[in-house]
Amino acid sequence: MSDNKSNKIVHIHLGEKNYRTVMHAGRHELISDEPVNSGGEDLGPDPYDYLLMSLGSCSVITMKMYADRKKWVIDELFIEMLHYKIEVEGDGGKSEKRDVIEKEVIVKGDLTEDQVERLIEISKKCPVHKTLMNSIEILTRPGKKE
Repeated sequence: MSDNKSNKIVHIHLGEKNYRTVMHAGRHELISDEPVNSGGEDLGPDPYDYLLMSLGSCSVITMKMYADRKKWVIDELFIEMLHYKIEVEGDGGKSEKRDVIEKEVIVKGDLTEDQVERLIEISKKCPVHKTLMNSIEILTRPGKKE
């Protein structure tokens, strides 16, 4: 791993249970699993659920921070998301799958339509949204055996 101590490190462990995955982020422990129809035991959200939750929580936090700076009163924020894949024509006319995330934003508070639209635009500026929309480099290598 990088020697940069300001980076967060998340630990993932898949043990004896088929697809049950235990994930640690600092002092927080989460479980991920696959649905029963995919061979899991449905003991926790699947990885795409966590991806959507990450995007959604980052979006509402970013919108709330912006509203706080503007002194806009927000009672509640809700985001509902759906992930699916569609077939698109790729290079050379070959069919390939593309991921699509639909995001519906509900803002409760004394805001104008323009303010709500601005918050929706701000939601697209959250760090997770920016990461997903940019090219990502994932460096994968073997770790040390214990």
